[in-house]
Amino acid sequence: MTIKDIPEEWETRATETPFTGNKTSVRTDEVVMPDGTVVTRDYQVHPGSVAILALDDAGRVVVIRQYRHPVRQRLWEIPAGLLDVPGENPLHAAQRELYEEAHVKAEDWRVLTDLYTSPGGSDEAVRIFLARGLSEAEGAKFEAEHEEIDLELARVPVEDLVRGVLAGDLHNTCLVAGVLSLVAARTGDGLDALRPAEAPWPARPFES
Repeated sequence: MTIKDIPEEWETRATETPFTGNKTSVRTDEVVMPDGTVVTRDYQVHPGSVAILALDDAGRVVVIRQYRHPVRQRLWEIPAGLLDVPGENPLHAAQRELYEEAHVKAEDWRVLTDLYTSPGGSDEAVRIFLARGLSEAEGAKFEAEHEEIDLELARVPVEDLVRGVLAGDLHNTCLVAGVLSLVAARTGDGLDALRPAEAPWPARPFES
């Protein structure tokens, strides 16, 4: 048996959008179940995101800490951001976010993993990149606003992040998935065997 997610779409009898926000919205669908009953499903409609596990030559990961209001915590995360426009190339978005949040550029980019953050309640899809060959970006630093005004920046050894994840001290989805995927890739076929940075992404199709 092949263990692989497959596309499938059940019949939707009706749909409406009761809330539209600045970046996301909420959709209500009436979906036909396998036994013929029709049920209502509410979910967040999301443009999609990218995240970057930036690994330096010393084996440290670039991390940031910022306030996240929905969970009332200041979380350690890896740089990440929204796809600004439909069909945006995710690699370009990732390069932008790494520059804006960490003022760093990278020479080598690979796809580390793709995921849905909460598929029972949101259609958000995230592509996590591995970035290596780090150096400081040229030009002025990005002018931060809102939650990013007091953003903290650090470089932490991979092993320390793994311990934090397993101890329940680190909770950000992209950090957890990225760090554990990195360790799995290292112990498997190696980092150079990861998918290329422009690998297809069916969840958020894009043009090169």
